[in-house]
Amino acid sequence: MEDGPRGAIIQRDRKTYAIVPRTPAGIVSPEHLENIVAVVRRYNIPVIKMTSGQRMVLVGIKEEDVESIWNELGMTVGQATAPCVHYVQACPGTVVCKYGNQDSLTLGLELEEMYLDMNLPAKLKMGVSGCPRCCGESYLRDIGVMGNAKGWTVIFGGNSGGRPRIGDVMAKDMTTDEVKDLVRRLLEYYRDNGKPRERTARFVERVGVDAIRKDVLAFAPYIEVGETLPK
Repeated sequence: MEDGPRGAIIQRDRKTYAIVPRTPAGIVSPEHLENIVAVVRRYNIPVIKMTSGQRMVLVGIKEEDVESIWNELGMTVGQATAPCVHYVQACPGTVVCKYGNQDSLTLGLELEEMYLDMNLPAKLKMGVSGCPRCCGESYLRDIGVMGNAKGWTVIFGGNSGGRPRIGDVMAKDMTTDEVKDLVRRLLEYYRDNGKPRERTARFVERVGVDAIRKDVLAFAPYIEVGETLPK
């Protein structure tokens, strides 16, 4: 990450910056929206862009204005380059969606809060979907969780970038508490064994799914030993 103002990303013109306020699981309060509108108008910020990760990026900020804007927003930084959890993308799930099987929004918020400050080999994104329609793009995220009528499916090693990869199913029909525990185990294993700047997709390709199942799943008490999981 290049040196520069706190939580700011240098832009193409090499003069202005962009910032990404943190909006957990895509949720933003009326107060935060009002603050965003106020600073955009006050500092003449030319672009507000909705990102694929359910966040807003403010683009075209002068370097000397960055710190004042953060102070006036009253929002924390949504990481964009650091080796940590960048965001959890979550669909509405059972909160409002008629198709929702599981409460993906609550779980997404909890996972983001639990692992926000965890140091990892590279950036990491999560996707939580409340039903098999998979609006949280769970199969294309480093950590994916997808709900159905029987519980949750946990997926690991997905990526939607230049070298896309469908994640591998780690376990199915899990409770919410089991999901939280398995996500912890997977992240700790990745943290301890991943190479610097190695995303989970490349990590899984390097170490192999069988090794992850042997080293992680075999020690999870809620997964039957020798259980065959679909790819």
